[in-house]
Amino acid sequence: MPDVPMMLIAILVLAFFFDYTNGAHDSANAIATIVSTKVLSPKMAVVMAASLNLAGAFMGEQVAKTIGSGIVNADMVAGCQTLVLAALAGAIFWNLLTWCFGLPSSSSHALIGGLIGAAVTHSGFGSLNFVSILDKVILPLLISPIAGFAGGYIIMVILTWMFHKSKPRKVNTLFHKLQIVSSAFMATSHGQNDAQKTMGIITLALFLSHEIPAIHVPFWVKIGCACAMGLGTATGGWKIVKTMGHKIFKLEPIHGCAAETAAALVITGASHFGAPISTTHVISSSVLGVGSSKRFSAVRWGVVGNMVLAWIITIPAAALVSGVVFYLLRLAGVNG
Repeated sequence: MPDVPMMLIAILVLAFFFDYTNGAHDSANAIATIVSTKVLSPKMAVVMAASLNLAGAFMGEQVAKTIGSGIVNADMVAGCQTLVLAALAGAIFWNLLTWCFGLPSSSSHALIGGLIGAAVTHSGFGSLNFVSILDKVILPLLISPIAGFAGGYIIMVILTWMFHKSKPRKVNTLFHKLQIVSSAFMATSHGQNDAQKTMGIITLALFLSHEIPAIHVPFWVKIGCACAMGLGTATGGWKIVKTMGHKIFKLEPIHGCAAETAAALVITGASHFGAPISTTHVISSSVLGVGSSKRFSAVRWGVVGNMVLAWIITIPAAALVSGVVFYLLRLAGVNG
């Protein structure tokens, strides 16, 4: 049976790998529209997104605290580092599966589902913090896509009204430049929300192993998670970029700018309140809102249906996998 340091090492390796897959899987959130509208080359877009994801990871730790103490009652699972190991395994499995099929699902909810599944397998439903899950997870899960859709729709209507008399070439030239700004805002907000989730899971592991006295993110954890996410973003996620940028709605620079601005505003607001929302859900919904402002038939609703199905099953699927992994680890005598 591994000792505590070896268990922590295993958790850190898996956590940083999860952050890497998160960055690679969710890089589409920041660069899909800017690549599909050909404002920047894929290489330049990835470099920009990776750098700003890195910067955004250092902006606060409210989301990390929610992951570290708002999902599972830490006192009820004290000393059980295997729980974190199983949670990460479930989340990574779901990230890789949806990455393989090019589905823009939520790394955030995969991680939350992993935590829930491992905790329930360990000590039952009483180990879950239901009030916080409802307040910080379920409600934002429902509200954030609606806010993204509404924001994209409203911003696009306003822009259409403002520039309806302008020449198309002039509008395209202007929004080619503005979309670089909106994409940068989106990349920063993505790092601010998503990198903190892995910070939270590592902090929970450190607390459960009695390495730290309270749920507070050490500085070295922030650096490690920021670098892992930046490296993952640099890898790209081209199947998901194709889905986000081409298959939902044919985007032009003005559409990309509207969608990114709406999504980034929603994500930044959620990060301020410590809600670990899905940046994938928000940017996808913003693109839908922008497309619907033109006409509802402009959106390829069949593709949308596949995305929504992935959203619905993410938490229970990751929970099931992590629960099975936790059970197998216990059978193998891993009780750290």
